[in-house]
Amino acid sequence: MLANTPKPPYYAVIFTSIRTDVDEGYGAMAERMIELAQTQPGFLGAESARQALGITVSYWQDLDAIKNWKAHSEHLMAQKMGRDIWYQAFKVRISKVERDYGF
Repeated sequence: MLANTPKPPYYAVIFTSIRTDVDEGYGAMAERMIELAQTQPGFLGAESARQALGITVSYWQDLDAIKNWKAHSEHLMAQKMGRDIWYQAFKVRISKVERDYGF
């Protein structure tokens, strides 16, 4: 499902990753992070896909909302587990969305 984002400008956090072979707890944690993000001020939505390369794009009202999400205690725990267990590599990119269109 596509995120229903507002009229720009807003921000996108693009998280790309390559997983390890360890799957224990990953799905539950991914679901929890989406549930938790949805409760955060400034969260606008998210889209995700995973095959060999995983991509999750979350949309945020402003940079402060992104900063607060990054520092959330449960999210910090998930980040540590990702680095220690679930990801071979990952990259986070933050972009300002100035235009969007679709049908």
